[in-house]
Amino acid sequence: MGKLVEVTTLAVALISVGGTLGGTLGGAVLSRRANREQNERADRQRAEERQDRVQEARRDLYARLNTTARAYRIAARDAVRAAERGETVDPAVLDAAKEAWAEQYSQAQMALAKDLLEVASTLNRALGVGYSVVKQLPSGPAPGGSYDRAKAWFSRPLSDGVYLLRVSLRHDLGVEIEPDFEHTRTRMLAALDSAWRTHERELAEEQARAPGSG
Repeated sequence: MGKLVEVTTLAVALISVGGTLGGTLGGAVLSRRANREQNERADRQRAEERQDRVQEARRDLYARLNTTARAYRIAARDAVRAAERGETVDPAVLDAAKEAWAEQYSQAQMALAKDLLEVASTLNRALGVGYSVVKQLPSGPAPGGSYDRAKAWFSRPLSDGVYLLRVSLRHDLGVEIEPDFEHTRTRMLAALDSAWRTHERELAEEQARAPGSG
């Protein structure tokens, strides 16, 4: 009878110890799981915050690129109209717009995806041609319709180029989605590329025919 009591007491003690150890180990497992889940949530939150900062920086760059491109075109167009009226054109206004665009374009070259960079690069060449257009215009009425050609350049091809950049940037941000956008982008980009090349060649030919060109 005494042995039975001892065995029973030992069994109870073992069960008690096992329960205590099991509870301790179970608590440790649950604690580790909770810590792991908390760390995972913190990692996800940090990743989302980093993505938000990247997206915000991209939106800011796109906005500055669009704004400076538009301002550059408008400054050049206004200079053409002022020169046609025989008004004094302050070159500092156009040069400031040119420099502002150049700064943003320089930054964009390091950040834009290939398709967007192709648009920005082609527009950069077209804006450069526009700058040459202004610089080669005489002050006051000129024969040959040079002012009409200059105004047409800023109103049509270059205006389309600035529009293409804006829509491409908005499309990349997911703000403006067009089902057939890639086809539209390719068509407009080819037209802009052809236009600036043609206009650049015409400017060179006119300059070569000008008196005193050598």
